[in-house]
Amino acid sequence: MSRAHNFSAGPATLPEPVLRQAQQEMLDWHGAGASIVELSHRGPEFMQVAAEAETDLRALLAIPDDYAVLFLAGGATTLQALIPLNFAAPGQAADYVVSGHWGKTAVKEARPYADVRIAASSEADGFRGIPARASWQLSEDAAYVHITANETIHGVEFRELPDVGAVPLVADFSSSIASEPLDIARFGLVYGGAQKNLGPAGISFAIVRRDLLERAGQPRAEILDYRAHAAKGSMLNTPPTWSWYLLGLTVRWMLEQGGVAEFARRNARKAALLYAAIDGSGGYYRNEVDPAARSRMNVPFFLHDAALDQPFLAAAKGAGLIGLKGHRALGGMRASLYNAMPEAGVQALADFMADFRQRHG
Repeated sequence: MSRAHNFSAGPATLPEPVLRQAQQEMLDWHGAGASIVELSHRGPEFMQVAAEAETDLRALLAIPDDYAVLFLAGGATTLQALIPLNFAAPGQAADYVVSGHWGKTAVKEARPYADVRIAASSEADGFRGIPARASWQLSEDAAYVHITANETIHGVEFRELPDVGAVPLVADFSSSIASEPLDIARFGLVYGGAQKNLGPAGISFAIVRRDLLERAGQPRAEILDYRAHAAKGSMLNTPPTWSWYLLGLTVRWMLEQGGVAEFARRNARKAALLYAAIDGSGGYYRNEVDPAARSRMNVPFFLHDAALDQPFLAAAKGAGLIGLKGHRALGGMRASLYNAMPEAGVQALADFMADFRQRHG
């Protein structure tokens, strides 16, 4: 069997060693006589898996002790709705900086529970860059300031963290977590879905400063309360055990590969390689994002003639390159270069793009 180079934006490619280990352990996890997915989440076997996953994630991201780590069911969109419920008083303002599709989604999910204020937006420019910090209109009484660190669809990334003063900075890191060193202490909350860099779909993460857990927030069911999940070690209800297990294997693999510093180097090389293929094509391919805000993780690009889109995708699939179709909101192509994508895969894509251009130019 020959595995394709999978450029899907999420669920995304996973490290092959992780998949092989999961395959080997599928029927019998470490002599337990059953798969880890069949064992009680409160039993000693899964408790070990959960503890090791948190320990390794703390090591990978250098998470300070005064931050709680939560592993929750679902994805980032659910967490977006929970943020104002947990951290904003009824009617309190919450500032949002909108730099793409998922920033708009965060606003939509928060509006029923907070006085959402758009501090800045790049929508008028087609989400091709990050709003300049000097243009942000922040509220003095805001519960928090929310940003989307990397826009998976529009391919826009914060390359510098903004200073928002004493107000907690909240950030969706779904598609760029663990891709480079990150100063967690700059944030009140870092959250996201796991299905890009940390593991499979079905589980999300929240890294929250413990003092924020003391906020009263708004009336909510216990299952919607971050404090309750933290108090129960993310096992307030039955968690997505298989996804948690695979997340743990993926995080351990990243540590063994050299950690976030090593992946920062790899990701910089991969992104430079692909952007060079686009920029050096004489307009045959184009990326419309401000170069200062280009994402290292998600690279949208367009062919000079949209009629070539389907032939490009068909030929790419034949060449073992899959997951390149752009999001329906934007069209075109998109290549996602997460940690598990090897540089050889990006080189293969760049070579294919040059060959396709020569054959169809």
